[in-house]
Amino acid sequence: MPSPNPIEVIRFLGRNSKRIAISVIGAVFVLAGLAMLVLPGPGIIVLAIGFAILGTEYAWAAAALERTKSTAARAGQQVRSAGRRAGRAARRKPPRQ
Repeated sequence: MPSPNPIEVIRFLGRNSKRIAISVIGAVFVLAGLAMLVLPGPGIIVLAIGFAILGTEYAWAAAALERTKSTAARAGQQVRSAGRRAGRAARRKPPRQ
């Protein structure tokens, strides 16, 4: 198999440069988001941004974005309900002794 002609390589990169750039930028955001899940930072938000970027070119990334959104919504609901329970517990009068 002969090596590709340099002109063919340039044409390939020209035709696919948008997809390559989206893939690289989206992957960087996804990897940073995954790292921020265990390190300080807004991991879920950065992960969602990465999947949104990748979702413009890839169907699997759009599906992953939807799963990420639903997971974030469930986590937010749990935080809100825990906050309400804590608020109700704080308003209760202490028992008389």
